[in-house]
Amino acid sequence: MFLSHDVEIRDAEIYSAMPDRYRRSGAASEWADANRGGTSVDSFLEGPVFDTAGNLYVTDIPYGRIFKISPDRQWTLVVEYDGEPNGMKFLGEDQFIIADYKNGLMRLDLAKGEIGPYLPRRNTERFKGVNDLIFDSAGNLYFTDQGQSGLHDPSGRVYRLARDGRLDLLLHNVPSPNGVALSPDEKVLYVAVTRGNCVWRVPLMADGSVAKVGQFFTSHGPSGPDGLAVDQAGRLIVANPGLGRVWVLNEMAEPDEIWRSPRGKSLTNIAFGGPEGKTLYCTESTSGSILAIPMQHAGVPLAR
Repeated sequence: MFLSHDVEIRDAEIYSAMPDRYRRSGAASEWADANRGGTSVDSFLEGPVFDTAGNLYVTDIPYGRIFKISPDRQWTLVVEYDGEPNGMKFLGEDQFIIADYKNGLMRLDLAKGEIGPYLPRRNTERFKGVNDLIFDSAGNLYFTDQGQSGLHDPSGRVYRLARDGRLDLLLHNVPSPNGVALSPDEKVLYVAVTRGNCVWRVPLMADGSVAKVGQFFTSHGPSGPDGLAVDQAGRLIVANPGLGRVWVLNEMAEPDEIWRSPRGKSLTNIAFGGPEGKTLYCTESTSGSILAIPMQHAGVPLAR
């Protein structure tokens, strides 16, 4: 990679870690058997998102749990259910839409602590395994359907669910679509392609179609890009498990900054929060930790 400037390389800070009382040490997990080579895991954190009061919510995939972490770093179990929750975003002030690998799209009512189906199937057909999601300002929901796809089976999908219920299949040939993010003007959708070790750039056309989809960023190592975010300067931020890095990329996909994890390498997902929205919080999944990174620019506000 040719770089026209120096790159800052720094270490993230440990913000918080899951308390021991919530860790499932030695517990059996069907998810871990399939996705972690049978290794026992006490948790696997994902899906960070902030509410307006500064509480951070995260998912725990193998044990079907949603946690709330208060601004004073106290952990509370919000709900536990039969599912594998991954990415999530606010539908309204007190409701989440959750990308659940096992159940499709789920809805969580925070006030009632109740969770139920939102979109479990498409035309009676189950999804391969939904992964992450994001709303645009018009209320359209973009989400990835990853399953076990990869270079051996490039059949992962990206969907758009319109406010009127129409479900459009935008991409069907992705080798492991994972995190998603929108450019500040919402004319480009970025898709993390984990097994392809890259990020795709997906132009969104005025008629709702996509065209001239290309590869924006190429990574390396044992596991490719996962969670994505965009800051108000238009830079793309990429969580890269396998490398234990967060890439901060300019408009030419060159890294301006590289942040390293001080604990574990599985940086799975990211969310902006903190004062003025200028802190990036990362789930480090193998250690059950949340990392914090001070950023120059705030994140693009997430639509609901």
